[in-house]
Amino acid sequence: MKVVICGAGQVGSAIAAYLSEEGNDVTLIDQNAELIAEVNENLDVTGIVGHASLPDTLERAGCADAEMLIAATHSDEVNMVACQVAHSLFKVPMKIARVREQSYLRPAWSGLYSRDQLPIDVVISPEVEVAKAIANRIRVPGAYNIIPLADGRAQLVSVICKSNCPLVHTPLRHLTSLFPDLVMEIVAVVRGEKKIIPASTDELFPGDEAYFVVSTEHLSRAMAAFGYDEQQTRRVLIVGAGKIGTRLAEDIRDTLKDVTVRLIEADYDKATVVSERLQGITVVHGDGLSKEILEEAHIGETEAVIAVMNHDESNILVSMLAKQHGGERAITLINNDSFTPLVTSLGVDAIVNPRAITVSTILQHVRRGRIKAAHSLRDGFAEILEVEALDTSAIVNTPIREIKRPKDMIFGLIVRGGVIMTPKPDMVIKPDDRVIILAAHDQVKRVEQMFAVRPEYF
Repeated sequence: MKVVICGAGQVGSAIAAYLSEEGNDVTLIDQNAELIAEVNENLDVTGIVGHASLPDTLERAGCADAEMLIAATHSDEVNMVACQVAHSLFKVPMKIARVREQSYLRPAWSGLYSRDQLPIDVVISPEVEVAKAIANRIRVPGAYNIIPLADGRAQLVSVICKSNCPLVHTPLRHLTSLFPDLVMEIVAVVRGEKKIIPASTDELFPGDEAYFVVSTEHLSRAMAAFGYDEQQTRRVLIVGAGKIGTRLAEDIRDTLKDVTVRLIEADYDKATVVSERLQGITVVHGDGLSKEILEEAHIGETEAVIAVMNHDESNILVSMLAKQHGGERAITLINNDSFTPLVTSLGVDAIVNPRAITVSTILQHVRRGRIKAAHSLRDGFAEILEVEALDTSAIVNTPIREIKRPKDMIFGLIVRGGVIMTPKPDMVIKPDDRVIILAAHDQVKRVEQMFAVRPEYF
């Protein structure tokens, strides 16, 4: 597939790396010559210096032959115009744009992105996606990360295994006998810098980040199995009234009716504007690193403190201080991946990485064929895939134990109609099953082939 990516920042470069590793023909555009030189040196892509929305630049990038354009520059307007030019002049079939300004995303203006107006097939807002990710963590206390699957009928969850976790030092093959009715499968483990796709003989250790897929109906039981049996969040404190903090406060107010939200903002003018906009939410003007301000915001009664300021260091410090003064859980926005191991060791309960969330969201729309959804895990070492099985797929009507599959791949759950099942060796995948799979990034193509149409049907 020929793909043109506009913007060689963290998101654009990460998407380019993923797609080029899978053998796609990728061209990356950016005005920064140094970034393009770095891209040309480190990635198997073609880097072009130029303005991403100019017809001449898009022509040089090969838009005439492209199947997809991903516009992820720092300018919303450049991203939107690039999609318009790609559509009008080069007939690019699929156009994805990152749009950050919330005014462009108001439901009242949703018709703006139709093919007759501003033809963008997928609009992605990092602020919206990050707010969703944080709200999901609030709904499930103890979750380090959580992603809905199968139209919400299943969940991908990661938790930090504490020393009192009931599952540590237990071979994974024993979990079925310990919890025979629990529809759950552990699919990945992060242990320090080591990322593991586990075998049945592997064990969990204190400090591990364990990823598991679970039926939504059994989510509470699964969390309890890992030692997280916490009460639902009722009081939330958000520190930082930027785009993410404001959007998150609105989302919680509008969707979690039993949750009380307070918001701290250091900038007086911004605090005033947000206070007028967010009816029903208490806005406190002051520094989130001040003990007095935290106490004014009732930190001792708060179950979740969410730090979403513009600086990672400030977010980490606020989270630590808030927990010292009575906050039960701390969720921290982190942009720098190198901080992740440090943050975990400091007792922060969950982190949110906007770049990783944006990359994962874009990947969902890049995957094709029978893959209905895709989510990238930590630094892209693996992906969770939802794959539809057709009656013409190669693996249909074959017992799972007989399916030849890559080593770095795990069958997670099978969704058959309204029933969620844990795969067993003698289970047969049937047509129309939705199969949730974890696969190492370099094995995704193999997964696609497993679910491809058998040659005899051509």
